[in-house]
Amino acid sequence: MITLLLGLFIILYAVSNVDVAKYESMMENVGQYFGNQNFADPEFKVDYLDLSDNKEALKTSIQNFIDQAGYANNIRLIQNDRGIVISIMDNILFPSGSANLSEGSKPLLNKMAQILKTLPNDIRIEGHTDNIPIATEQFPSNWHLSIARATNAAYYLMNDQGLKQERVSVVGNSEFKPITKNDSDESRALNRRVDIVILNK
Repeated sequence: MITLLLGLFIILYAVSNVDVAKYESMMENVGQYFGNQNFADPEFKVDYLDLSDNKEALKTSIQNFIDQAGYANNIRLIQNDRGIVISIMDNILFPSGSANLSEGSKPLLNKMAQILKTLPNDIRIEGHTDNIPIATEQFPSNWHLSIARATNAAYYLMNDQGLKQERVSVVGNSEFKPITKNDSDESRALNRRVDIVILNK
């Protein structure tokens, strides 16, 4: 019985053992771009992160940056089985009815790019609109607008900030994946967004 119990404890210890050094190094590198002054090697590489283990600490680091930068009312973090979703309201990225990034959005995207470049995970940029139809010469539908916004945000992160193109995918969801009901100006504003998804393994 004692031998069996000893074997059980050894197995439990083995499966719960975490590479603490690698984890602390990864989080130090994350902290570099969100206010921590312990600067790490910008060429730091880690294995593909299984965010099911690490996403709470990573989410906390990103949330701290959002709060310190004054974006708490404009950016939401969502943690789900896909990974970490950084949901950015359209009013700080684009002028109304436009897919051209505003100049004011670029410091935020620059900061986001720094952390995204330190992670080996694939990134998905998703555009969303509210349910009010748009019909302009440039954007015949909300599909066109959501795809254009996601594409322009992704292209800026790749072309201007060096995020590797092979890691990035773009999705336009139009009005069909809202995070709340489109029953007021406030709720529609929440649904008009670009999601940066740090995909889980």
